[in-house]
This record gives sequence, structure tokens and C-alpha cells, in this order.
Amino acid sequence: MLKFFRAVSVLEGCSYLAILSVTLGFVSRDFVSILGMTHGVLFMLYLMLSLSASHKQQWSVITLLLLFLASVVPFAFIPVEIFLSRQLAKQKV
Repeated sequence: MLKFFRAVSVLEGCSYLAILSVTLGFVSRDFVSILGMTHGVLFMLYLMLSLSASHKQQWSVITLLLLFLASVVPFAFIPVEIFLSRQLAKQKV
């Protein structure tokens, strides 16, 4: 479950950066509909998986809110990735 959540988290973060790249003019506006749809699906999947993982792992409400906040802050998927990798390491021990 956490491995899938990690993958979705990284993909969602990268798609968010791609959307911001269009806004900043680094990527052509021709790709807005494709990037927007992809990011929207990944964003919704991220929110559902964070809710499910927090319930299954019995994380606090603060952790869940920080995960939600990380979905709208650029580059915040990197600390989330570190957090999830540590959680996976705890599970294996």
C-alpha cells in the first residue's frame, strides 16, 4: 500500500511541476489539457491514498493534514517521499 502511495506521490508532484512549467512558459500551452487531466487524476488518487494510508497506518490527523498540504506545495513531494520511505523501513523491521 505504501509503495503504491509513494509512486503516486512522486508522479503527482512531478505532474504539478509540469503544470507550473506551463504557467511559467517553459512548456507549450498546447499540453495544458493533457497535463491538466493527468494531474487531476493523480491529485484525486493521491488524496484518496493518503486518507487510506493514514487510516491503515494509524497516523495522526496532523500527519494527514500535512500530507494534504504537501499536495498543493511545489516540491513538497520530496519530504513526503522521505517520510514514506522511513515508514516503509519501519514496517520491514
